[in-house]
Amino acid sequence: MSVRVADGIILLEGRCRIEEAETLLGYLLEVPGRRVDLSACETLHSAVVQIMMATRPVMASKPVDPFLCAYVVPLLETERSPSGPVPL
Repeated sequence: MSVRVADGIILLEGRCRIEEAETLLGYLLEVPGRRVDLSACETLHSAVVQIMMATRPVMASKPVDPFLCAYVVPLLETERSPSGPVPL
């Protein structure tokens, strides 16, 4: 499994496939305000990215992958809505 929680932080590791989206959403809803660590992430399925765009978690660490840093991280770091994340 490439999505897990350690020390209260959600870790996304390796190749995060579509099957991980539901797990990620569950972890984010289970404890609001949990941070996400992408430092060991190699790829993110678009469903995983969409979950993070909808919930807008704070990132504990950015990925080292150049593509994710250049194109995905900026999407996740855009200004959060004053009313909070988009309701699911």
